Amino acid sequence: MSHTHSETPWLPFLSNSTLCEAVRHLQDVADSARVKAEKDGGRNVIDPFTALFQMQLLHITPEDWPLIEQNRQIEKSLQNEIGNFHQKILGGIQGWQNLHTGVVVDLVCQECRILAEVKNKHNTLKASDQAWLYDKLRDLVRKKGQEYAGYTAYYVEIIPKRPERYNQPFTPSDNTTGTRKPSDELIRRIDGASFYALVTGQDDALEQLFHALPKAFTALGMSGAGVVPTLLADYFSAAFGSSASGSS
Repeated sequence: MSHTHSETPWLPFLSNSTLCEAVRHLQDVADSARVKAEKDGGRNVIDPFTALFQMQLLHITPEDWPLIEQNRQIEKSLQNEIGNFHQKILGGIQGWQNLHTGVVVDLVCQECRILAEVKNKHNTLKASDQAWLYDKLRDLVRKKGQEYAGYTAYYVEIIPKRPERYNQPFTPSDNTTGTRKPSDELIRRIDGASFYALVTGQDDALEQLFHALPKAFTALGMSGAGVVPTLLADYFSAAFGSSASGSS
């Protein structure tokens, strides 16, 4: 690994070492998942019908299929960790603290009086879990005597359902009443690009992070061209829209 501490910062809001540490953790997750997939390959029961249809309909050769299936399992492990990656990045920004998974919430900024629960995708939490999260956040910011009373609590969906910016009251469905949770200005739902902008003060912070990742890959000795491929840049635009879009 090359030394990153003395180099020019890749991002104006994050140290190179913090980014590299977060990427290295994902590398460790992928390596562990690969070892597990190889070890479990001969033990797991394979659905022969699914395998046959995949080979036939997706034009996969019998020789290639085991590796593709192995990579699918590794991909699942990685996807489960991407939310934690964003939590580490956001918690490494000045003024913010990563409280780590399993603690009362994911992130806190005491100076700006903000709490955040970070999920990678808009559909990570099912409806009943969203209602539970609302109640948890309400108790934290509305109960007198609580450490975080009066803070603004955000439910962060890094990948939104549509490429739109939003920062609005979080009003999930409540299955116990058949209605939505009441609107509260201190309990909010926000997309990832908008939350990164809120935390850093830079509207395109999430896009900056995306384009800095190849530099971290290179610093960690991973192969790559050092830039985000055009196709993936297009995927970013399709997921998040224009960085110039306003929040609703």
